[in-house]
Amino acid sequence: MSETISGGHLVAKALKAEGVDVIYTLCGGHIIDIYDGCVDEGIEVIDVRHEQVAAHAADGYARITGKPGCAVVTAGPGTTDAVTGVANAFRAESPMLLIGGQGALSQHKMGSLQDLPHVDMMTPITKFAATVPSTERVADIVSMAFRECYHGAPGPSFLEIPRDVLDAKVPIEKARIPTAGQYRASTRQAGDPEAVERLADLLAHAEKPCILLGSQVWTCRATDAAIDFVRSLNVPAYMNGSGRGTLPPGDPHHFQLSRRYAFTEADLIIIVGTPFDFRMGYGKRLSPTAKVVQIDLDYRTVGKNRDIDLGIVGDAGLILAAAAQAASGRIENGAARRKEWLEELRNVETQSYQKRLPRQLSDAQPIDPYRLVHEINEFLTEDTIYIGDGGDIVTFSGQVVQPKSPGHWMDPGPLGTLGVGMAFAMAAKQARRDKEVLCLFGDGAFSLTGWDFETMVRFDLPFIGVIGNNSSMNQIRYGQAAKYGEDRARVGNTLGDIRYGDFAKLLGGYGEEVRDPAEIRPALERARQSGKPSLINVWVDPEVYAPGTMNQTMYK
Repeated sequence: MSETISGGHLVAKALKAEGVDVIYTLCGGHIIDIYDGCVDEGIEVIDVRHEQVAAHAADGYARITGKPGCAVVTAGPGTTDAVTGVANAFRAESPMLLIGGQGALSQHKMGSLQDLPHVDMMTPITKFAATVPSTERVADIVSMAFRECYHGAPGPSFLEIPRDVLDAKVPIEKARIPTAGQYRASTRQAGDPEAVERLADLLAHAEKPCILLGSQVWTCRATDAAIDFVRSLNVPAYMNGSGRGTLPPGDPHHFQLSRRYAFTEADLIIIVGTPFDFRMGYGKRLSPTAKVVQIDLDYRTVGKNRDIDLGIVGDAGLILAAAAQAASGRIENGAARRKEWLEELRNVETQSYQKRLPRQLSDAQPIDPYRLVHEINEFLTEDTIYIGDGGDIVTFSGQVVQPKSPGHWMDPGPLGTLGVGMAFAMAAKQARRDKEVLCLFGDGAFSLTGWDFETMVRFDLPFIGVIGNNSSMNQIRYGQAAKYGEDRARVGNTLGDIRYGDFAKLLGGYGEEVRDPAEIRPALERARQSGKPSLINVWVDPEVYAPGTMNQTMYK
């Protein structure tokens, strides 16, 4: 008698073949056979309290590990709850697979429990969405979904698996089970060689070049190539998204506060792995006279929203390494004459820092948000993964916090999703238990997914949570005040004065309330020493706003 295998166990085998060692889930009757398979395959099952958290955690796992993340949710509301996490991964170019349950094929269109057209709903926000039609095809289509995650720029895939397909058993020889490492080709493209030569030529003639290292630098694990590029060619570097930390703070080529000046004065601007979206003013913030080069994994992103002088599609690391080699081989590559340009930018950088420093050291009460993010920045180590989850408070942190190592910065990405913090902390700590994880929340952002603090306690995933608490959704409040006046500034954006430190204790973690700025650092140290999931609730001034909030740059 031949050996048989169920659909859920085929899912687990396919996940194992892809290197997935954990799934994030919230249980449902449609999907329990996957759990049974995961137990047999040694895949950890982390069950959360909301499916949005499961999907965000799968996204976060992918960012930290470089492997695709996986979330498993039940049909209907389980899948719709996860939509936000999938959409966030889609805009952030994060490879993950969401598996959703579905009513049995034998009940198709009969009105089964939690039946919805999941594939139709997921198609616009995934790179691949499909129904698994038979048990024999389960592992095959899971591997297909993973393959599609890496077509061009990475992104999410979605599969729905009907309950009778998951539960049925078939002879194992009839099921196609792709072999690990033998169903996906390398997706690393080195770029058009002629275009790389043109980039080398532009570099050789540039007097004032600069480069923006975006999230794809980390996606491509191109840190070493990027560092070699900026150092060998003496090019000032700015970093955004997951690209932050590519160069350590204090590196002579690491710049942060002079970006607007550089984009105005540069004669060559190289944009790596960053679209011309709202964060870049749709490309309008770049000098109209500068030569603009765009390097990206996705052909559709290159030249979108503004003209460019050169576009190269491919892997950031391979392209930067090839361009550095081509330019360095020239007798005159421009590196030596750029000393004054770097000094010019460093002066701008220093002036900006000195102007803001009094606020970063302010003893004011309520606490100036600049003081809070300054203390966090001083507290970070080379092994601290920093996560930002919020509006106004995270806008402050983007100006001040500098991760000390590559891959140690996490933010939602261009969808601007609040509520990612708990899930990202969960994934980061689960995947890298050797790392310290610190997450800065706005109190509004924390409220969305904060109950999964209990999941962190249950799975013994210690992290340092900091809440910048102004009892408001302050980024929106500022815009309302500016548009409608102070008498209508607090419509729909004011929260209760919640002692989140006590909430942490209630759920079995460590918590403190901080109102004196001198107590921020000691409280952070105590949270570090506690070895528990923690929340340091810092009461910040609700009448102080980040410059980006006051300029409403996110809407321009």
